[in-house]
Amino acid sequence: MLATSLIGAIMIALTVTMHAVGTTLWVRSVRRRFMDRDPEWRLGRSVNVLIGTGLILVALHTLQIILWAWVYMLVVPSGSFQSMSETVYFSFVTFTTLGYGDITLSGDYRVLSGIEAMNGILLVGWSTAVLFAIVQRMWQNIGSAPANG
Repeated sequence: MLATSLIGAIMIALTVTMHAVGTTLWVRSVRRRFMDRDPEWRLGRSVNVLIGTGLILVALHTLQIILWAWVYMLVVPSGSFQSMSETVYFSFVTFTTLGYGDITLSGDYRVLSGIEAMNGILLVGWSTAVLFAIVQRMWQNIGSAPANG
């Protein structure tokens, strides 16, 4: 169990680093491209930023899930998964804490899937906070914009 816990800790460090770099670069890009030039958020810009933010966050989570799947393929005994696509599916269900239960791990590897679920909760919460911060900034800019008329 110590080995699987160590693998889980390494994975948390990797995925948190991925998320930190990805979200920091995105927020800097949003600020540089949209906020610094024109502090007024027009509807088109707001929609573009929100769509872009959603796509970036989903892409980051998908990469993290695929990384977890790759680790499962390396450390879980062969025969536990039929294919890489099944492993990715298991990782998606585990990371999002959906937990269908149609595929399960046995032994110490159950701990690893629990660590992935905690990691997913943490990172999805982080993404929610990033999206909320961007929306809050939009509302602040709307509130401070001069009234037309």
